[in-house]
Amino acid sequence: MEDFLFAFLNWDIVTQAWPILWRGFAYTLALSAMTVPLGLAGGVALALLATSGPWWVRLLAAGWTDFFRAIPPLVLLVFLYAGLPFAGIDVGAWGAVALGFLLNTGSYYGEVLRAGIESVPRGQMEAARSTGLTRGQALAHVVLPQAVRNVLPDLVSNTLEVVKLTSIASVVALPELLFQARQAQNATYNATPIVAAAIAYFLLLWPLVRLVSRLENRAMAGR
Repeated sequence: MEDFLFAFLNWDIVTQAWPILWRGFAYTLALSAMTVPLGLAGGVALALLATSGPWWVRLLAAGWTDFFRAIPPLVLLVFLYAGLPFAGIDVGAWGAVALGFLLNTGSYYGEVLRAGIESVPRGQMEAARSTGLTRGQALAHVVLPQAVRNVLPDLVSNTLEVVKLTSIASVVALPELLFQARQAQNATYNATPIVAAAIAYFLLLWPLVRLVSRLENRAMAGR
């Protein structure tokens, strides 16, 4: 038991590694604050194109969504960060992460929101238009709020995955939490920093996990 505590739950190691763990946690928060809104914005745009545009626009939106959902996000990040400079385009580490997450997570958000929009009865749009609203106003004020409510558990669950996915940002030299924990592990020859990082992720994401469960239970009760 003492060996286990020394190797995985060593408080002395935590105090030594705390400065760089905290720095990594701050990077993770910053990455999450950037990538989640970007993904949602991209998802809304794709969902609207996939449900409201002419047939060829809907086809292009579906192909775009399938393409970027199929590409591993790690490969996409490496291409944007290390491949684009060969074409004379250097977006930098933060730019690569922003663009990569916009393309990848925006596709997932878009598919969820598309399903939400299609779950709203067509009569809602027609009723909104009959009151004098333009198509854009009807989408923004009538259809989208109902669509988001219908798929809210899936949106929150997807957001959980996006936050966890920020751990791959280390491949483009952004020292997020998991990267800093591995650095501390290599420096101390002890696994405690990895455990500390896992606990930090748990504390960060647990409220969202509980929110997903509550929303799902409410949805089941409503049926």
